[in-house]
Amino acid sequence: MGFKRLILKVSVDVNPTEDPSKVQAAVEKMFGEITLRIVKEKEKSRLAGESEGRKALIRFHDLLRREQILDAARGVLLKGIQDNTIRFYLNKQVAYVGHISFSQSVGESPLGPIRVEIESDDPKAVVDWLTPKTA
Repeated sequence: MGFKRLILKVSVDVNPTEDPSKVQAAVEKMFGEITLRIVKEKEKSRLAGESEGRKALIRFHDLLRREQILDAARGVLLKGIQDNTIRFYLNKQVAYVGHISFSQSVGESPLGPIRVEIESDDPKAVVDWLTPKTA
């Protein structure tokens, strides 16, 4: 458990055809109760929020185990490390039904992905905690 500081930041577009409460539910199914606010930019709106500490990632930590995708997730998370931040994207529709599916930043999910950033003093230790080596 080599990290002391951990900040989870989540951002997700809310399309005109989408119910904001369902988009929020998708995020909460991945990360538990996180306070999200609506941010309006011209014609677009998105939900954005952040949470601090290990508790912010407990639900995601448990989901990774339930889904049995530790190795695949580890690869995605390690690739997403840049300086003190881990960046990755989750499929919004899959998240809504309570499952994890990593996606690309654009193009892969027609409604747009859930954008996730985890800031930490030791991002590699966060990855090791979330997705320990299985082999």
